[in-house]
Amino acid sequence: MYQRKIPIDYNCGLSVAMEVMGSKWKFCLLDEIAKGTQRPRDLVKAINGITKRVLQKQLGELEVHGMVGKTIYKETPVRVEYYLTASGKSLLPLIAALDKWGLDFAPRLESILATEMQAL
Repeated sequence: MYQRKIPIDYNCGLSVAMEVMGSKWKFCLLDEIAKGTQRPRDLVKAINGITKRVLQKQLGELEVHGMVGKTIYKETPVRVEYYLTASGKSLLPLIAALDKWGLDFAPRLESILATEMQAL
């Protein structure tokens, strides 16, 4: 089993936040699940570039950290749906603020990267 080499500093809010949300896809996943209960295949379709393997790993981590819940229906084939918990819902204002900032900053970043490519 995996053992952390560097322990989490529980006295630093940013360390805790990065432990829970520090990945490329977790904010996108929570944003999509916030639109309503989601099945994994719907999440793969909605989030451009995420693979099924990464999706399952990230959803598992979000579930362990209590950000999402999972309902498993005993049907054939088995149906699984994810929903936001109260802790996950508490992140929605932060996600909205980050989305707005990203959209506002996108033209500047595009310009920076275009200038950088010309320099090469």
